Amino acid sequence: MMLKVKVKPGSEKQEIMKISEDEYIVSLKKRAEDNRANIELIKLLKKYFKKDIKPIKGLRSRNKIIEVGN
Repeated sequence: MMLKVKVKPGSEKQEIMKISEDEYIVSLKKRAEDNRANIELIKLLKKYFKKDIKPIKGLRSRNKIIEVGN
């Protein structure tokens, strides 16, 4: 399953908001420095979906394409 994820780094709290079946907005506490926000995003999505997470596109962007495995 492929998801479109908009990331908001540097937020006060971690939060996942489902916009549609394949679109999410994710607020992260970590800032986008030294890949910290991406690492936090992957950990948070793994916990949320209870499946493997693989970033496909947008590692340096706020708009990402994420693959959720089985």
